[in-house]
Amino acid sequence: MDIVKVFATNLKKYRIQKGLSQEAFAEISGLHRTYISAIEREKRSIALENVQKIANALDIETYLLFVDKDISDKGDQQ
Repeated sequence: MDIVKVFATNLKKYRIQKGLSQEAFAEISGLHRTYISAIEREKRSIALENVQKIANALDIETYLLFVDKDISDKGDQQ
């Protein structure tokens, strides 16, 4: 599992589900838009402190940003 890819995919998925642009999300989370963009493009790693800011801004449990949908789907099929 590529944790950077999983996190990037989940961040983008939850942000879009909330109907937020990167700019709007950055403002809510207190992070810079270019930082959010770099995370979603898998160009930046992220500090744990910022993981929590992102989860709070998305109003989700932090662990959901690390759940690999492909792996959890395979578990459902067994």
